[in-house]
Amino acid sequence: MKKHSLAFLLIAILAVIAPTKLNSQEDVLFSNCISQLKSPFVASGQPFRAFLTGTEVAEFHTTFFSGSMYRVVACSHENNNILFSIYDKERNLLFSNEDYEAAGSWDFKIEGSVECIVEARLNPEKSTSGIAMLMIGFRSLDEI
Repeated sequence: MKKHSLAFLLIAILAVIAPTKLNSQEDVLFSNCISQLKSPFVASGQPFRAFLTGTEVAEFHTTFFSGSMYRVVACSHENNNILFSIYDKERNLLFSNEDYEAAGSWDFKIEGSVECIVEARLNPEKSTSGIAMLMIGFRSLDEI
């Protein structure tokens, strides 16, 4: 009976601690990511995040508006661990950080508003599982 009680207590403790540890890791990742969106950029809202394993690809949808300068930041617990690509809604490639040594961010201007698909995956040379977080910041072109 004592073994069952001890096992139950251990499972209960792990059930409480494990989600807290994951949230803590996400908080650290969020802090690291947001630090790359310092003034004059303003974070556009909630981060895009996904837990990825192997060759999984996360897909996020966003709209970039004319008259703004943007910064897309890709974060993970390892530098240059996220490969991301940005496509227009017809799936024409607009940018891929693979062409830039898996750079963690990209700054760009938009001439006209465009709906985009952002795909993120892990760099297979760095890891096989992890959290991918992307954040988008913007600033007015009037400030430039």
